[in-house]
Amino acid sequence: MNNLDVITNFIKKTPKSELHLHIEGSLEPELMFKLSKRNKIDIAFKSVDEIRAAYNFSNLDSFLKIYYEGSNVLITEEDFFDLTWEYVLRCKKDNIVHTEIFFDPQSHTERGVKFDDVINGIHNALKKGYSEFGISSKIIMCFLRHLDEEPCFEVLKYALKHKDKIIGVGLDSSEKGNPPKKFERLFKAAIKENFLTVAHAGEEGPPEYIWDSLKLLKVKRIDHGVQCLKDDKLVETLKQNNIPLTVCPLSNVKLCVFDKLENHNLKKMLDKGLRVMVNSDDPAYFGGYLNTNLIETAKALNLNLDDVKILIQNSFKSSFLDEKSKRSWLKRI
Repeated sequence: MNNLDVITNFIKKTPKSELHLHIEGSLEPELMFKLSKRNKIDIAFKSVDEIRAAYNFSNLDSFLKIYYEGSNVLITEEDFFDLTWEYVLRCKKDNIVHTEIFFDPQSHTERGVKFDDVINGIHNALKKGYSEFGISSKIIMCFLRHLDEEPCFEVLKYALKHKDKIIGVGLDSSEKGNPPKKFERLFKAAIKENFLTVAHAGEEGPPEYIWDSLKLLKVKRIDHGVQCLKDDKLVETLKQNNIPLTVCPLSNVKLCVFDKLENHNLKKMLDKGLRVMVNSDDPAYFGGYLNTNLIETAKALNLNLDDVKILIQNSFKSSFLDEKSKRSWLKRI
């Protein structure tokens, strides 16, 4: 058995945590097609194969175009339950024992979908995942950064009645031209309501967006963060403060942040002592769930077994699990 086989087997059998997963981005073509028929929603594709063929992006904006079109088939609480349950089954298959998922309420409420239907469908599927498989989970509500800040306050208001389900808020969508400072007041209000905060930064945007997410939005984690290596002072700050960076390698290649996986900077980030981990982001669109991301990245970057162990450990350490649960899972890696 060669080294890659050893690493692959280790990845498959080891319990894992995932901290960067957009539930709408787990919408597989088969389910998109099924829901479009169930809800009588017209989509631009006549078959599952046509949908798969459309998953060919040149950048973040071209991806988001089809991503939001796909979201249009999600209407009822049952739809959001079915979507989330499919991801839960994938967690079971990939031996993911804890997941912290993002959802984008504005991409649904703007279409007239009820906020309650979105969160209840997601929550009930995750609840079933815990009762049937023991998979623990947290829900993070994201604001769409390409929209103005003011409408986001209304979404935050909706979230207040679901604080028992939503642990934190995040910031996603088109990064370029939408700096963190645009949402400083919003995040201040969220923190006042005791929501934890995270933000996408330094994916396509500059290191300054990472700085501002830390200073202005007071985030606990940086989602992506791969542009941090362009700023030595930032790297040192991230390292000294153990700021987690939820890196998504296959996503970065699919969206042309890196031209190929072999040129990804994850190994460099790891070697600098940064608290990085691997995640799948929008796996239905980017060609791989967590295990595939880990295996393909290990192969492309020639990671050793210790590297992979650190990546998996970092994910548990960076989660919003209680300390006792973290220690319990870390003992098993």
